[in-house]
Amino acid sequence: MSDYFDQYPGLSFERVLFDGDDVGVLLMTINRPDRLNATDAATHRALSEVWQDIDSDPATRVVVVTGAGKAFSAGGDLEWIETMVGDYDGMKVAFKEAGDIVYRMMRCDKVIVSAINGVAVGAGLAVALMADISLMAEEARLTDGHIRLGVAAGDHANIIWPLLCGLAKAKYYLITSDFVDGKTADQIGLVSKSVPLENLMDEALNVARRIATGPQDAARWTKRALNLWVQQAAPAFDASLAFEMLNFMGHDVKEGAAALREKRKPRFD
Repeated sequence: MSDYFDQYPGLSFERVLFDGDDVGVLLMTINRPDRLNATDAATHRALSEVWQDIDSDPATRVVVVTGAGKAFSAGGDLEWIETMVGDYDGMKVAFKEAGDIVYRMMRCDKVIVSAINGVAVGAGLAVALMADISLMAEEARLTDGHIRLGVAAGDHANIIWPLLCGLAKAKYYLITSDFVDGKTADQIGLVSKSVPLENLMDEALNVARRIATGPQDAARWTKRALNLWVQQAAPAFDASLAFEMLNFMGHDVKEGAAALREKRKPRFD
């Protein structure tokens, strides 16, 4: 691992592990396996701020991001989510960080590869799908999941799903919150490629090493140019994120969070 992350004084990335190799591939692992890598406040902050620091690390050429254990990230930690309900100041922090995850991943010069090894939901899914190349285990499942909670599909969905899989599929999966397995996600274009779970990390690291040993300016400027398509959707994304946060001031999210915690069907008014 680059010494940069050991020496950087401003941030604590206790929820994220790093390991590097000799060609400039940085393996970044979301590390809360006991909670299926669900995003609490510290994890959400780390995922919003780490990209600037990766971008500044001269030893890193390509990033591979995955989850520790059996999950990529099982959405927002319910204890953290419930603290935001009706809390304007807490919502403001989450609002800024959710935007920063999307925009900083886009602006990071380094190519980002996600290895979606298990369930991916919410803010963790934002990292998985905002990656430049997304590789998913055929057995893994993902869902945006916001509607299940009683809030609008914010985070990343509005800016990237219609570009990846088309508006009809995006509306269906975002409004129903149905789960999508790796094979289906590949078929509809939601991810770059699906492979059997036992091959996932080898595939991700091989792709990353090919890019890391290739022409860096060409790869980075190709990413930058392609992301101009994504940036055109920024106004729609900002609106969706604002609508999501507005829902945190309402009553549906209280029932949605309670139902998820109690593992029952929600009873929305």
